[in-house]
Amino acid sequence: MSRSRLFLILLLAVQVFCAGLFLFNMLSSMPGFPFVVPWSVHEGIEIGAALGLVTGAFVSARAVRRANAESHKLKGQIRLASGAFQEVLEEHFEDWGLTPAERDVATFMMKGLAIPEIATMRGTSEGTVKAQLNAIYRKSGTSGRPQFLGLFIEELMNGAAAVPEAEGIKASA
Repeated sequence: MSRSRLFLILLLAVQVFCAGLFLFNMLSSMPGFPFVVPWSVHEGIEIGAALGLVTGAFVSARAVRRANAESHKLKGQIRLASGAFQEVLEEHFEDWGLTPAERDVATFMMKGLAIPEIATMRGTSEGTVKAQLNAIYRKSGTSGRPQFLGLFIEELMNGAAAVPEAEGIKASA
């Protein structure tokens, strides 16, 4: 368990304890409470509970700010990675010499669209899309959709390690 998480759990326990002290304080001032609490103890309980709750509120606010900053940072990294992936796609498309139509088809295929859907989106026949897919596979040195997608998945998992392999496949084809 991380140190900050342990600290937050401890802080929550202190806040619950302080809330319990306030509850005890309220109950002790009711008639019929089983024992009498001296006034100085009564005031000490209130002051201690108030200090604990205020401290907890400030530390909690700080933790929320830190979590928001971390979330913002991670969202930025995701946006950057997403943009970088698009750049990697465009780089490969350029290296392979794909035509603009083939780039569109390859992008739609990467998004998981089926041949009929790609044909509809591009306003072409399924035969044209199949021919373009075959050209994409040939130019990329892959044998089909799974291997083509595998190039990019491997690159995402291993960084740039997949690029030389893809170029090796292309060179030997």
